[in-house]
Amino acid sequence: MSKGAFTEGTEHTESTEKQSQNHTVIILASGLSQRLGQPKQLLVKNGEPLVTYMIRLTLTTNPQAIVVVIPDNHRLIASAITALANQYPTVQIVVNSQADTGMADSLSLGIETISAIESTSIERVLIMGVDQVLLDEPHLTALLAGKQTVVASRYHSWQRLEKHQYLDETVTDIIGLPLTINYKLLRQWQPELIGDKGLRHLIRGLPADQVGEVDNDQLSYDIDTPEQLAFAKQQGWLDS
Repeated sequence: MSKGAFTEGTEHTESTEKQSQNHTVIILASGLSQRLGQPKQLLVKNGEPLVTYMIRLTLTTNPQAIVVVIPDNHRLIASAITALANQYPTVQIVVNSQADTGMADSLSLGIETISAIESTSIERVLIMGVDQVLLDEPHLTALLAGKQTVVASRYHSWQRLEKHQYLDETVTDIIGLPLTINYKLLRQWQPELIGDKGLRHLIRGLPADQVGEVDNDQLSYDIDTPEQLAFAKQQGWLDS
């Protein structure tokens, strides 16, 4: 995201304060981090586990609820979030006992939890993961300020950034998480979320004018491998 985009996101903060009351958050934190070899949820940023850092980040948007989906039998992850949930009643923990089946099941559990909230004012849902270590409040504000049915993040892949292939048209940008989506549409789509069949193919079926994008190449840096983790620590994005 350009400097101008950051400024624009900041300016939107006051104007979207009322709107931000009408959203909930689903944090998909149930990944098993098999390629990384350690739970990415427990990587440390600014002295705290990455998963709680991301929860605090979403708290700044003042949502009605934050649903955090975590894997089963991960006591340390559950313990870190429970301490925060005791402090902030908006934080709810959901355990996915089949975390190895794909992200769609975790998302479906998150939707079920939100649908149980007795609120008629939920308009949008912010959906995000935990490992985009440079995600920040201005970006979330910009996503929530969008008026389209879906407002997604746009960024390059790690591979493209590493190889500086900015002129290689065969490498496409990533349009994905974090994103905001109309709550009623998300409920409508829930039965189609199975295994690895997630939101992306459903979003592709929407008319172009219903999908907004917020550019931010900082989101390219997620943590999936030991090499990416070492780079993030070298850059100071995660604690050593």
